[in-house]
Amino acid sequence: MIDFLERFLPLASGLTVLALTAVAAGHAILYKRDSRAAVAWVALILLSPFFGALLYFLLGINRIRRKANVLKGGGATVEPARPERPHIEGIDAPHLEGLGRLGGNVTGLPIVSGNRIDPLVNGDEAFPAMLEAIEGADHSVACSTYIFDNDAVGRMFVDAFASARERDVEVRVLVDDVGARYSIPSILGPLRRAGVPAARFLPTFIPGKAGFINLRNHRKLLCIDGRKAFIGGINLREGHWISREPAHPVRDLHFAIEGPVVAHLRDVFAADWKFTTREDLAGPEWQPDLEETGGDQARGVADGPDEDFDKIRWIFIGALGAAQHSVKVVTPYFLPDDGLNTAINAAALRSVEVDIVLPEKGNLPFVDWATQAMLWQNVKGGCRIWKTPGTFDHSKAMVIDDAWVFFGSSNWDPRSLRLNFELNIETFSAPLAERIDAFVEEKKARSRRVLLDELDGRALPVKLRDGIARMFSPFL
Repeated sequence: MIDFLERFLPLASGLTVLALTAVAAGHAILYKRDSRAAVAWVALILLSPFFGALLYFLLGINRIRRKANVLKGGGATVEPARPERPHIEGIDAPHLEGLGRLGGNVTGLPIVSGNRIDPLVNGDEAFPAMLEAIEGADHSVACSTYIFDNDAVGRMFVDAFASARERDVEVRVLVDDVGARYSIPSILGPLRRAGVPAARFLPTFIPGKAGFINLRNHRKLLCIDGRKAFIGGINLREGHWISREPAHPVRDLHFAIEGPVVAHLRDVFAADWKFTTREDLAGPEWQPDLEETGGDQARGVADGPDEDFDKIRWIFIGALGAAQHSVKVVTPYFLPDDGLNTAINAAALRSVEVDIVLPEKGNLPFVDWATQAMLWQNVKGGCRIWKTPGTFDHSKAMVIDDAWVFFGSSNWDPRSLRLNFELNIETFSAPLAERIDAFVEEKKARSRRVLLDELDGRALPVKLRDGIARMFSPFL
């Protein structure tokens, strides 16, 4: 028996590794949509047959879509509905109707009128408004967030949720598993001790769940009574409340929303909650009829690896192609892929004024280095790059031709556009565009412009460091 094992075990092991390598490489060739990602995975699998295949099975396969299809009741892919051609009212920008059609074809959702959308700057404006809304809730409170810190601000929200529960308000809180670990101990303990139903999105430390570690719920959404919502970039953490002088301040932008578009947002939370807990959120307390409350026309845009992704990326590209006069982008992370970069530079080469506002110093040095290695393309293409000094700025918004605004949780990087679950809103509203334009102009006024001489003048070791970081940009 021992002789048999000594003779055939190496052969069996070799055949097993060969089979794993062939299956993993074949899967990558068939199912990786990005050819560069397919090449990278196949090279890793072939050069490191066992460990490369193991990494691919852990991190390279999209298991989210399969689970989502099961919860939706089947494995069939459903084509999104094609909304009717939009009629954009109240703005002098008929050239943006094509952009409205693109968003409809990508999302399957119509542009809805009668919304009121108000920007909230930093936690100083957002947190009091959110807490007041929770305190005024009559029927339901739904909260989804990436980071929910166990700090002074986090405990204020726990108390507000607990108080709502004592008033017999239905409350559900969804926290991303990785984001929950920004605090030790996490906020989940205080939530549960307060009697607040809370869940972790895609827990990664459970056996068999390690393959989900890259797929995070980056959405920030608070929905009150199914009628009023708050979305944007602000996490539930003390650093966003600037006037309280936190140890690690972070500037950001959030939005208060009322009107029919709230239905798009509350449906996203209901799907995420069912995906996580299998509980259906139905009934008038979660999904009441909505009335028109303002003049903004809007549409919700949810994106993620659980379905045909690239929705937000397609809208970025469409907006850049539709712009005739101006493009203003403010984002904390700027690592556009080749397609996005081409669209950005093409807009500038058409004599569209393109302004991109970034923080002078980010919170992720490796991302900063990769960005520095890429900016020369945009500067040389005619874009104006601005760096805001001081406190790290996590704000995210895009304005086109003083008439269209795109805002929410997404960044301009591969992780956000390929791996994360994100939630944005596109809005056709000249008044809102004017307010966000002023917000961006205020940042530009205290920023410095990045010129090509500065980028070319970096020392050779710095260029090498930045170039190496850029090689990893698809994973940042």
